[in-house]
Amino acid sequence: MFDKEIYVNRRKRLLGLMSGCAAEGNRGIAIFLGNVDAPQNYRGNDYRFRQESSFLYYWGIDEPGFAAILDLDSGDEILYGNDTDIDDIIWMGPQPSVASKGEMIGAARTFPYLSFFEAVRKAKAAGRPVHFLPASRYYNTMMISEITGCSAENVRKTAEISSSKQDSASLALTKAVISMRLVKEACEIEEIDKACETGFLMHSTARKACKPGVREQDIVGLMEGVTISKGWGVSFTTILSQNGETLHNHSHRQIITPGRMLLIDAGAESSTHYASDFTRTLPCSGKFSQKQRDIYDIVENCNELAYQLAAPGTAYREVHLAVAARMLDGLKALGLVTGHIDDMVREGIAGLFMPHGLGHNMGIDVHDMEDLGEDLVGYDDDQERSAQLGLGSLRMARRLRPGHVITDEPGIYFIPALIGKWKAEKTDKGMVNYSALEHYLDFGGIRLEDDLLVTEDGCRRLGSCRLPIKAEDVEAAMETGL
Repeated sequence: MFDKEIYVNRRKRLLGLMSGCAAEGNRGIAIFLGNVDAPQNYRGNDYRFRQESSFLYYWGIDEPGFAAILDLDSGDEILYGNDTDIDDIIWMGPQPSVASKGEMIGAARTFPYLSFFEAVRKAKAAGRPVHFLPASRYYNTMMISEITGCSAENVRKTAEISSSKQDSASLALTKAVISMRLVKEACEIEEIDKACETGFLMHSTARKACKPGVREQDIVGLMEGVTISKGWGVSFTTILSQNGETLHNHSHRQIITPGRMLLIDAGAESSTHYASDFTRTLPCSGKFSQKQRDIYDIVENCNELAYQLAAPGTAYREVHLAVAARMLDGLKALGLVTGHIDDMVREGIAGLFMPHGLGHNMGIDVHDMEDLGEDLVGYDDDQERSAQLGLGSLRMARRLRPGHVITDEPGIYFIPALIGKWKAEKTDKGMVNYSALEHYLDFGGIRLEDDLLVTEDGCRRLGSCRLPIKAEDVEAAMETGL
């Protein structure tokens, strides 16, 4: 938890941003429903608790069974939660009161948890707008649906809100929250740096363990143990596989085999739930083959290009396109594509080799705020998502501002099914050399990812140390065991 003033100032700023959402005297209320415990298979055997991120951002309490209301007309801030009873004390011991927790975040008024639902129903009955964010968890979805009258499906969507009709989450509140959470405060950057330090340790542990004969699962266990010892745990389900052409490969059943490459996309979450997200691709033999090195160097060059271009005022969409051009230029030199680079970029040929976007926002969530709407978070009002494979998957296209935290993660993948589909449908318009690609169908994939903070004059890589990324440095680190 941060200092009390952080949460007080955030709510005050949100109140100001919401001041123009309706006529004076009937702006309504903004509601925040925290997460509750969720049983894995029976009550008492719960999944590990993780607080709802926007509740955490504005109210700071990292415990189940809390909710809050910000009255947009009076400015009242009300926290809802239950004090422990004797049954709780038997199992958990004495706990601080809800009132004392409210004092820690600057919320003086507190009421029992069920009073939250009564207050929302009362506001709704009085014709006051009830602003809420799109829900992701099942419990929150169903409870908000019940108290607002919106369908469960629409509780997960955003739309304009008026005092007369509400059938989905509040676009005004969603946009206000996005505008605040997109630009990270100094205290947040400090926490992301901590998560990156842990991410550095977990990837270094994996690199040392990557030896022929070792199970992939053993490496995953070592990595995730680091995150639990240093913070909350992993920031997302670990991707570690010698089948790097499968972008989100969560199977870890294989044995490290000489001649293959191991793609590791993994991140840590700090104790305050801020994330890191790194990717490295390692040669399982300790040395890249020339064929692997040729592709690896293109990806590494693209990673560096994105870092050099990321700066205030530059749209990350344009950085993605510049990376696509650099990638195609490298592939053209290897004889895998043909044609003018600008033509290939325009036709989206890079999508065959990199079907994902260059990066995404990162913060309290590893894909920060995408539960609020990916386009609302990642695109400026005058930008539209492309229909092209690759560019159309870009999660962060916005013009960069100081305080943005983004990932820089180019990759090249040889996906046999996708290559076959493009060949059959002539999607490439004659720009892909399929005969040459026949020799890459068992290649796999390479991705290299760093986390960037946009600064006043450019950007910096987060964390105090950078994982080895140049091919010769990766090989040297694997040889020495450092």
